[in-house]
Amino acid sequence: MKKILPLLLFIGLAYVIQETKPFGDSGGASAPSQDGPAAIQENWQSGDQVLSSGTVARILPDDNNGSRHQRFIVRLSSGRTVLIAHNIDLAPKVWSLSVGDTVSFHGEYEWNDRGGVIHWTHHDPRGSHVGGWIEHKGQRYE
Repeated sequence: MKKILPLLLFIGLAYVIQETKPFGDSGGASAPSQDGPAAIQENWQSGDQVLSSGTVARILPDDNNGSRHQRFIVRLSSGRTVLIAHNIDLAPKVWSLSVGDTVSFHGEYEWNDRGGVIHWTHHDPRGSHVGGWIEHKGQRYE
């Protein structure tokens, strides 16, 4: 029995480690990453589906070229900032957004030299892409 217990603990730990994916590893289009320590957040890669939250640091003018996008900068708990580009032709605009507000979001991350962009924060009318959203003051915009 003394030899079996450590073996069972080892097998259980191996299972937990195998089932736990790094935050930057999307593991497929439907596995969102969570906001975590800065070292983990820095592992987000283009195409990853991410689920995170942060504080609105800056509100930018809407991008009205082509599909219209509401744009704002969010500061994550690590201090890193990302641009949220929320398609307001496919989802409602977050009208009551102010600097200092907390927002949660689910979308697709794309790397750039300024920290990255989160887009696809809306449903996919064609049903071929994972839908995303923004939550602000208890309301979900998708």
